Amino acid sequence: MVSNEQEYKITKGTTIAYCFANFADNSIQQTFNFLLFTFYYAVVGLNVNLITLGFILWSVWNSINDPILGALSDRTKTKWGRRKPYIIAGIIPTCIIMILLWTPPIGASQITIFLYFLIIIILYDTFYTMFNLNQMSLFPEMYLDLEERSKANTVLQVGTVLALIVAFISPSIFIPKYDDPQYFSRYALAGLFITIIVAISIIIFIKYGLKERIEFSKDPESAPSFLNSLKYSIKNKAFVTYIIANYGMWYSFGLLTTLTPLYGSFVLNIDNSLLVSILPGFSFISAICFMIIWQKVSIKMGVKKGLMLALSSLLITALPFMFISDFISGMIVFIIAGFTLSGMLFFRRVTLAAVIDDDELKTGVRREGGFYGIDALITKFSTIAIFLTISSVFNSTGWAIFDPIGTTEETIFGLRSLMYIFPAIASVVGVIAMYFFPITKERYEQITKEGEALHAKKKEKVLGA
Repeated sequence: MVSNEQEYKITKGTTIAYCFANFADNSIQQTFNFLLFTFYYAVVGLNVNLITLGFILWSVWNSINDPILGALSDRTKTKWGRRKPYIIAGIIPTCIIMILLWTPPIGASQITIFLYFLIIIILYDTFYTMFNLNQMSLFPEMYLDLEERSKANTVLQVGTVLALIVAFISPSIFIPKYDDPQYFSRYALAGLFITIIVAISIIIFIKYGLKERIEFSKDPESAPSFLNSLKYSIKNKAFVTYIIANYGMWYSFGLLTTLTPLYGSFVLNIDNSLLVSILPGFSFISAICFMIIWQKVSIKMGVKKGLMLALSSLLITALPFMFISDFISGMIVFIIAGFTLSGMLFFRRVTLAAVIDDDELKTGVRREGGFYGIDALITKFSTIAIFLTISSVFNSTGWAIFDPIGTTEETIFGLRSLMYIFPAIASVVGVIAMYFFPITKERYEQITKEGEALHAKKKEKVLGA
């Protein structure tokens, strides 16, 4: 019994090593979010409507892929655990595809490039999801109460912010100007650089930070089928209100990250990719500084009020995007926006963890994979909304095909509205959803106490078997 307790003990070193998974995850995904649209739209020259169609079909595939992989993970039982096999199987092809994303057949027809784009993003998301949702599923298993999660989450989100800095700034080392077609080949070099960093991080994570608690080792035997898992999840009020709020967060964050290269070039008149990358870099650095504040807010106010506060703050911190027009102003505004970014990053994990804890008390089984699978699906559907919004605005301003010379006042206003008006609306929707979130601070404390008793029984059953 002692050896088992030692084997599954979660130490500070374990948390730091687990942080490398979070770092790798976000380095991959945020590079995808930051550069993919600008690359295919401005560098490759793919029509914005074809890009939007590609992301719609991609999201349809996700509606099948993400929930199935999540439910399958919950029902998997191997001598390596239920998460580790998928993490290893998913990350290797993801790293390869991270390079292939930037190698479409240059000079080919629009249809040929579109087919390459569609196939490669579907392959990317299939393998990325295998890794992502399983490493995310470990968090609520490894850390079991709000204070423990808040402390661990602070470390993890520092890793997230460092990953954002890598994803947004390191490509500028290889790509002097993001929207210039002459730098087409440099994107693959940037992808290779990110891949090497990710590979090193994953080795550290798998070696020292991949832990699955012994008390949950028999849960796969009782995990529901895919259809039942889906039914339980969509009937869970806490989960439904959370995913609406999370949809608003990812829609807002996705618009801001996707449009930053073009906003920097045409609204802030920045003619250098390093300076464009530095702008969100300021947000990420300030987000690290604000993380300790959100940790204290979570313990004092609970996840419900904390997330409502984080979402509400966007209405103020992002408002200056409607008015600024130079690098210095942009720098100041991006620093201020780091406050909201920090809160959104912090509360996403701990809020969903509370939902999973509550569900375990009702079903007797932890279903992280099922919840994260559906959560990933909803997040991906926000991508449809993002690109429908972008294509609608770009079509109305004459930018269906990238034209750096043909920018007008309408084009500039369109870019400004995409950076504030649409994210603000999504944030308000998120706040309204969280108002109906049933897990208050007091309820969370009750869930934690009842969960401790349930986990003790599960552990006793496993060790007595």
